[in-house]
Amino acid sequence: MITAIVFVKADVARIPEVAEQIAALDGVSEVYSVTGQIDLIALVRVRDHDEVASVVADTLNKVPGVTSTETHIAFRAYSRHDLESAFSLGLD
Repeated sequence: MITAIVFVKADVARIPEVAEQIAALDGVSEVYSVTGQIDLIALVRVRDHDEVASVVADTLNKVPGVTSTETHIAFRAYSRHDLESAFSLGLD
């Protein structure tokens, strides 16, 4: 499973509609509206890199109101559970 984190800049007047359209795309698991330099963060979870390209370049980028994207591929996931285990002293 490949996870891509996609930073999305969108037409400010259309952010809610853009977020809903992105969230409805196959391969998109979550969309968050955020503060800062970008407007939305979309999490794309697919089987291979070709699917990342298909979701982001062929579909997400073409959603009306999307002005630009920046895609980051995750190579390792850390959950709170994993971090607690890694830093545990074994004093249970």
